[in-house]
Amino acid sequence: MNEKRETLATSLGFLLVSAGCAVGLGNVWRFPYIVGQNGGALFVALYIVFLVIFGLPMLTAEFAVGRASQHSVVSSYHVLTPRPGLFRFIAKLQVAANWLLMMFYATVAGWMLAYPTALISRTWDFSAPETYFGNFVGNANLQLFWTVLALLIGFGVCALGLKKGVENVTKKMMMMLFLLLIGLCCYVISLPGAELGVSFYLKPSLEILNERSLSQVVFDALGQSFFTLSLGIGSMSIFGSYTSRKYTLAGESAKIIAIDTMVALLAGLIIFPACFAFKVSPDQGPSLIFMTLPKVFAQMPAGRWIGAAFFTFLALAALTTVIAVIENIVAMAMEARNCSRGKAILITAPLLIALSIPCALGFNKLAFIQPLGSGTSILDLEDFLVSNIALPLGALAFLIFCVSKRYWGWDAFLKEVNTGTGLRLANGLRFYMTWILPFILLTVFTASLLIKFLPAKPAPTPDKAPVGEQQVTP
Repeated sequence: MNEKRETLATSLGFLLVSAGCAVGLGNVWRFPYIVGQNGGALFVALYIVFLVIFGLPMLTAEFAVGRASQHSVVSSYHVLTPRPGLFRFIAKLQVAANWLLMMFYATVAGWMLAYPTALISRTWDFSAPETYFGNFVGNANLQLFWTVLALLIGFGVCALGLKKGVENVTKKMMMMLFLLLIGLCCYVISLPGAELGVSFYLKPSLEILNERSLSQVVFDALGQSFFTLSLGIGSMSIFGSYTSRKYTLAGESAKIIAIDTMVALLAGLIIFPACFAFKVSPDQGPSLIFMTLPKVFAQMPAGRWIGAAFFTFLALAALTTVIAVIENIVAMAMEARNCSRGKAILITAPLLIALSIPCALGFNKLAFIQPLGSGTSILDLEDFLVSNIALPLGALAFLIFCVSKRYWGWDAFLKEVNTGTGLRLANGLRFYMTWILPFILLTVFTASLLIKFLPAKPAPTPDKAPVGEQQVTP
C-alpha cells in the first residue's frame, strides 16, 4: 500500500488542506468570545506569541512523523522505530480521538449549515435568536438531518480522492472563505462606531486586569494557542505524509499558522466592530455567535444577507475541518485493513454516522444525560475528552517520540524537519523541546482539569459594566 500512496498535487494544496484542518470553529467561534472575555488586544498579543513559541515546534513535530513515515498514526510509530513500546497503545488512542472529535464536531458543523439556510429561506426571525436556537436544537429530526448531511459532505469529498476531492474542494472552500472574510470585514469596519471595536480589538490596554488576573489571561491565551491547531491526534501528521520534501517543515508550519491566525484575526475584525457599532457588549461568552451577533445583524441594512454570508463563512470553516479529519479516518482505515479508499469509506461512514447520533440527540431526546453535571450534554463530554485530554496528551506524545533516544530521536527528527528549502529548526532548540515544552504541556493539561473540576470561587460583583460596555454606551 505504501508504494501506491496518494500525494497532494501542489505545495499550495498542502498548505490550504492543512490550514483547512486547523481553521475551524476554534478560530471563528471560540477565539472571538475568548478575546472578548479577556479584554481584546492584550489577549491577542499573548496568543500570537504563544503560537510562535509553542504551536510552531509542536506542529512541526507532528508533520515530521507523518512525512518521515509516509503513514498515518496507525503505523507511523512502527515505521520510524523498531521499539514503539507504549506508542502502540498511544496510536490506538489517537485513532479513537479522531473518531470522537467527529462524533460531536459533525453536530456543530450541521448547525453552521442550517443557519445560513434558515436566513436565506426566511424561516428564521433572527431578531429572536434564543427562541430559534432553542427550537432548533430541541428538534431531534432537524439535528439528525444536519449532522448526517455534514458527515455525508465530508465522506463524499473524500470519496473523490485525495487530489480531485480533498485537495481540490478544500482549496476552493478556503478561497471562498477568504473572499467572504475580506468582504465582511470591509463592510463592518465602514459602519459608524466600528472604530471603537477595532480599538478594543487591536489597541493593547491593561484595563481588563481590573476584572481578570494576568494569570487568567495568560492561561486562556496559552490554551487557545494549543488547541487552535488541532494538534496531538494525528489529524495533521496525515497531511505531512502526503507532501514532498521540497520545503522544510518548519517553514511550511509557519505558513499554516499564519493562515490559521489570519482567519481568526479577520473573524474578530468582523465581530468586534459590529458589536461596538450597535452598542452590544463583546464579552458574551459562547453565546456571542449564536445569540448576540444575530441581534446585531437584525439591525443592519440588508442584515439578513450579511448574516447569511457570515454563517456561510462559519459553515466553510467547519466543513474544511470535517473533510480533513474524515480524510484522516479514511486513511487510517485503509492502512489498518490494507484496503482501497472506497472500501474504507463503506466501512467508516455508516459507523461514524451511528456514533454521531447520541450527540445530535443530546439536546432533545437524550437531554436527560448530563455527564459533567447539571446543564451539560453529551457534546460537552465528548468535547472535554478531546480538547482537555486527547489534544494536550497527544501533543506531548509526539514531542517525546521525536526527541527521545529511546524512540525516533532528535537527530533523525531534525534531519527530516530541515530537509528542503525554507525556515530551519536550530539544534539549540533541543533542550527547549525536550524539557521545557513538555513541562508546559503538562502544566496546561493539569490546570485545565483543575479548572474543570475544582469548585469555582464566587465571582465578585463588578463595580462597572462588562468589558466594552462602558466604551460603547453613550
